[in-house]
Amino acid sequence: MMTQMQILTGIITISDRAARGEYDDLGGPALRKAAESGGWRVLAEAVVPDETREIQRAIREHIGKGCQLVLTTGGTGVALRDVTPEAVRAIAVRELPGFGEAMRRESMKITPNAILSRNLAAVVEKSLVICLPGKPGGAVECLGFVADAIPHCIEVLQEVPTSC
Repeated sequence: MMTQMQILTGIITISDRAARGEYDDLGGPALRKAAESGGWRVLAEAVVPDETREIQRAIREHIGKGCQLVLTTGGTGVALRDVTPEAVRAIAVRELPGFGEAMRRESMKITPNAILSRNLAAVVEKSLVICLPGKPGGAVECLGFVADAIPHCIEVLQEVPTSC
């Protein structure tokens, strides 16, 4: 991931079992490494259960700390406990369907099960929230599929003057 601006980033792992300490969070650290390798600065990290209010609270807290980009990992599948997309849509100003479409299209080249993914991106307040798969490899791959669009989106949302 190459960027021209340092993006202030928050990472939220959404997992009942990781939130209870039943296993180590691997998705959050994998996204941290990917974000930092792109020159982004990780300001906040959290692990929360698959609960709508907890997901929304964590997103709002990250934005309150100055995160321009919030990456979530987990809760985007078809299991009944997977509520991340619904939680994000409920607090979003608007959804950006191209992100989810691109992630699914590219992921389908790797696994036919990607069609089950409910990855998405949305604007919450003036920040970009991207909901990624729960598997660390899938989360990093999907972030890579859309990374080039993120800096411009952040510039527009943050009303950063551009030379164009």
